[in-house]
Amino acid sequence: MVKSLIITADDFGAAREVNDAVEQAHRSGALTAASLMVTGPAAADAIARARAMPSLRVGLHLVLVDGRPALPAAQIPGLVDADGFFRDGMARAGAAMFFLPHLRRQLGAEIEAQFRAFAATGLPLDHVNAHKHFHLHPTIASFLIATGRRYGLKGARAPFEPGAVLARIEPNTMRTGASALVPFAQSLGRRLRRAGLLVPDRVFGLHWSGAMTKERLQALVDHLPEGLSEIYMHPATGPYPGSAAGYRYADELAALQTVRIPGDIRRGGFVDFSDPAKLPS
Repeated sequence: MVKSLIITADDFGAAREVNDAVEQAHRSGALTAASLMVTGPAAADAIARARAMPSLRVGLHLVLVDGRPALPAAQIPGLVDADGFFRDGMARAGAAMFFLPHLRRQLGAEIEAQFRAFAATGLPLDHVNAHKHFHLHPTIASFLIATGRRYGLKGARAPFEPGAVLARIEPNTMRTGASALVPFAQSLGRRLRRAGLLVPDRVFGLHWSGAMTKERLQALVDHLPEGLSEIYMHPATGPYPGSAAGYRYADELAALQTVRIPGDIRRGGFVDFSDPAKLPS
């Protein structure tokens, strides 16, 4: 069986520092895809760069927490705070989305608006995922699938990360947080596949989020299992307003620029593996 790999940068459009890193990592590194925040502060800059890099596969990074919505706050009052930002607290917000019909209607409208904003860029839609993996929420997943069908969606991420691979690289790896997501990620993967979407067999980047060093990225590539894998990262040229404390953004950029990918590993985006004729020769 063939080894295939998608390497994705999340948070494209969050800041110029992120956009700079995405461009550098694609033009002179191993990055093959990026997930765009259509409401991010630097979204317009990201879109302009993506148009100039047609080989970069760009998808939608749905933002439903820790960011601004696409719709005016008055249209989705149950989802935002007094400043017009999505409400903090994913657990509380997620429960309300599940149980309250009026919030579900607002949620569906906002997801539609973000898909529509992506379509307006004119960029081909490579994939969809959600900021902080909020699409693990079953209500969000339902809207993602139903709305995605109308916009030609072909692939999506189910963040299932196999601990055995990480343990071979760093035997003392502790996986308390990420392992708790496994049943939810597996359930999401089944739903996405039943909907006819391409879903990688496994995803790397949860446990080492913000700390995907040169050594870790190279080891993942060297230990890559057969089938389709996605490695997602958060490269940036440095910290930026709203960036996560402790994330090693510049180190992740350096890793993407120095990693060695064996020639027998096929690389591309979700669209490429949905249509193998689009894979680079």
